[in-house]
Amino acid sequence: MRTTLSLIAAAALVLSCAAPGSSLTKSGLDPKAFDGVYNNSATALYTLVNDSGMEVCITNFGGRIVSIAVPDRDGNYRDVVHGFDTITEYFPENNDSNFGATIGRYANRVGGAKFTLDGKEYILPKNNGENCLHGGPTGWHYSVFDVLEQDSSHLKLALVSKDGENGFPGNVNVNVTFTLTADNKIDIRYEATTDAPTIINMTNHSYFNLSGEPENFTVLDDILQINAGNFTPTDAGLIPTGEIASVEGTPLDFRTPVRIGERIGETSFEPIALANGYDHNWVLDTNGDITKPAASVVSPRTGIRLTVYTDEPGLQVYTGNFLDGTVTGKRGVTYQYRTAICLESQHYPDSPNKEAWPTVVLRPGEKYSSRCIYGFDVVNE
Repeated sequence: MRTTLSLIAAAALVLSCAAPGSSLTKSGLDPKAFDGVYNNSATALYTLVNDSGMEVCITNFGGRIVSIAVPDRDGNYRDVVHGFDTITEYFPENNDSNFGATIGRYANRVGGAKFTLDGKEYILPKNNGENCLHGGPTGWHYSVFDVLEQDSSHLKLALVSKDGENGFPGNVNVNVTFTLTADNKIDIRYEATTDAPTIINMTNHSYFNLSGEPENFTVLDDILQINAGNFTPTDAGLIPTGEIASVEGTPLDFRTPVRIGERIGETSFEPIALANGYDHNWVLDTNGDITKPAASVVSPRTGIRLTVYTDEPGLQVYTGNFLDGTVTGKRGVTYQYRTAICLESQHYPDSPNKEAWPTVVLRPGEKYSSRCIYGFDVVNE
């Protein structure tokens, strides 16, 4: 049953949705609050809608998904991702966040902040202990993308990452296209080319709370399923050891649906203790088949289900273990511990230093491509 508090919060969200003729988006955002300038480049908010009423708002600052408004089982629209109400709140001098961002040049961690390619060692900035995380301190989530194409259902962004940026070699031309389909899917396609051998691994870093009420509910009661029989164990710095280990008999076995909070506290299992919960790369059993679900999450409170599809070999699942109540987001909500789950399609962390793993090397004349689909529907039971 829903509590009185949750009903009040749901009503507040419905009231915040834009009425006909309103200048606000359905999720309650003011597009004018995203008109800004960062490093001499203009920022803006772009809104995608479909005939079903779903809405996705994206800013070209960091190629970030700012809001996703989807209906719950009662037909009320809920914004199901963390983010901010204004563009300046996304700027790194105000908040160190990757909410909703397009991550590159290398998503996740590169161990020791270095890698060797064609016999040459490249040194990267250390922004996560001894490691390089999400492309470094000035990764693509803090870059302004150019807008190549835009209409009511899709947005195509472009970025040029220069040779030597954060230590990575090669001038890289990047495109990321967001398409909102008629059946409530966000289809994200990444493409890149380079003029010199380099490494690349892109993802989207949305923080989902399918209750739409992160001020009241964590994700611990949500039901998670992951189509993966193995994962990549890590050391204390969350760098993979190189082993591919079975999830059988461990708290990381989500091959059948399990409540997220059921085993997240089993710190006797070292990978849980090291990550302070779930922050692991699962080795998907989908074999790159974009038609097969890689994972799904369901909120029992709203009935909203998120299903992830990808052609990538791995999926990083992170349960907001480092959210600590110091960041205030949309609608004045303070984001507390474990109030979100991230599902990041990817090649495995530290793959540049693991020769046996699927390669992340991109060479001149080749095209990098990656695809992730976030699909939304409602479970009524």
